[in-house]
Amino acid sequence: MGRPVTQEDHDRVRELHAQGLSRNAIAAAMGRSGRTVSRIAARLGLTFDREQVRAATEAKKADARARRAALALALLDDVDQLRARLHVPYVVYQFDREGNLVTGVLAQPPARDQRDLMMAIGAAIDRSLRLDEYDADPGLDAAKSMLGALARGLGAAYDQLNQHDGD
Repeated sequence: MGRPVTQEDHDRVRELHAQGLSRNAIAAAMGRSGRTVSRIAARLGLTFDREQVRAATEAKKADARARRAALALALLDDVDQLRARLHVPYVVYQFDREGNLVTGVLAQPPARDQRDLMMAIGAAIDRSLRLDEYDADPGLDAAKSMLGALARGLGAAYDQLNQHDGD
């Protein structure tokens, strides 16, 4: 059982409520549960403005949507960076018979590394699409279709690389 509610608790709830704090903010300030604050407020005839809570909730949802949109764009930037790595010279390292480290440069990454890059690209696109779908407007079907076609094309490229890797 929790600590007893005192007159000081009643006074503090009245004071913080007058300052416009929410029930949860009052509870946090007092070190009490939200339920205790609600009971005290009810005894005092105080109510909490649900519209304010609703507006705060909508603001948090909007912030989360904006963060997901930014993350989806960042993932597409990652896709661009990973794709660029498919077509650049690739440094390889190995040891010779004497144990000396020898480096060489290939025109582009070996097929296995290209396959790994394609898998990472596909995963980044998939995550970006999922983030977009989470907040999607039903009118965005054409954009989703285009991104789906892009993902299928990357999958086909992966399959083609995978076939060459097995040769």
